[in-house]
Amino acid sequence: MKKIVLLIIVIAVAFSSCEKDDICDENTGTTPRLIIVFYDFTNPTLTKNVTNLAIIKNGDTTPYAVYNGVSKVQVPLDIAADLSQYQFILNYANANPALINIDNLEFDYTRNNVYVSRACGYKTVFKLNDINPFTQTDNTVPDGLWMRNITVIQSDILTENETHLNISL
Repeated sequence: MKKIVLLIIVIAVAFSSCEKDDICDENTGTTPRLIIVFYDFTNPTLTKNVTNLAIIKNGDTTPYAVYNGVSKVQVPLDIAADLSQYQFILNYANANPALINIDNLEFDYTRNNVYVSRACGYKTVFKLNDINPFTQTDNTVPDGLWMRNITVIQSDILTENETHLNISL
């Protein structure tokens, strides 16, 4: 009888220490990026592809990404600060420097850490400032702003399934 009780205790202890695998499913939402869609300024219903668009975070020397022939881009916001500053460089690395045009965008937002699960941890969601969500400046005044109109479509950045900004070129 003592052996049976001891066996039951050993089995109970062995099974009580087993844990479910803590693997974060790749389909689980993580910290979303800012989704920007480019439109034609003369016909705002038509999307417009960008040519050799480099996005460089201020302070970095290499682009976060270089996009070519797309009308939709993703920009990561800083999870450690309430401001993210980027250079948007149109015609990046063009042999003719006169064709390169740099606009600066500074995004102002608040952050909120949201618990996802034990396996995935936390993600950060953002809310663009209602009064001044972004500031646009130009590196060199003579070439002018190539982003002619910026519209906030969705100020709450919760997922990457929706457009947050529309930019007309």
